[in-house]
Amino acid sequence: MFIQLNIVLDLSEVWALLIPLGVLLFNRNQPAVLTPVIVYLFLALLLNIIADGIMLYNSGKELKDMISNNPYYNFHSIIRFVCFCIFFLRLKQAYFSNIRKLIPAVWLLFFILNFSLIEKTGFFNFLHLSGNLLSAEAYLLLAYCILYYLSQLRDDVEAFKSEKEFWVITGLSIYVVINFFIFLFYIPMLDENIDLATSMWDIHNIAYIILCILIAKAFYVPVSN
Repeated sequence: MFIQLNIVLDLSEVWALLIPLGVLLFNRNQPAVLTPVIVYLFLALLLNIIADGIMLYNSGKELKDMISNNPYYNFHSIIRFVCFCIFFLRLKQAYFSNIRKLIPAVWLLFFILNFSLIEKTGFFNFLHLSGNLLSAEAYLLLAYCILYYLSQLRDDVEAFKSEKEFWVITGLSIYVVINFFIFLFYIPMLDENIDLATSMWDIHNIAYIILCILIAKAFYVPVSN
């Protein structure tokens, strides 16, 4: 039973995305602000199918015969950041506009410095994904989420739940808050205790399911005037 549940969680990076995409199929009239999120869902589905397909292919094989799926997780991190960055920049908010525009530049500078000085072989590393890349992504996306909530509070917006973006950002907030420290310490955990690292990634998958469910909820919410 435990093994079956573990397999379901391992494959959740694929099937969880089918939840919002299934809802979108019957609720296609979505505002333009959600277009980057929709694009992300389709690209994430493609990347996760490849990554999980490689995982299944590697099952039971010796190390020399395995194929690494780590670069696909790194590509996924880039796509997720870019898509949600565009999403946040499209939101009509009167406050913190300069900070929101600065965040992509901070990420780009980090990306260049990280893979040129710190993790020189990290992006295509066979043994592990880039913990630095994922951690930076989670941190900066959390900054976007916090700026959104602060802006709504300063605007004295009362009906948060009536806005589609609220549900997307709440799901994203849960995902990045839970996973920031998992991403940050994932590589040391792999080196010290691979079973603990595997268990932590199960928590990541649960947070990803929550993200997908709340994006699906956003597609259900009527467009506010």
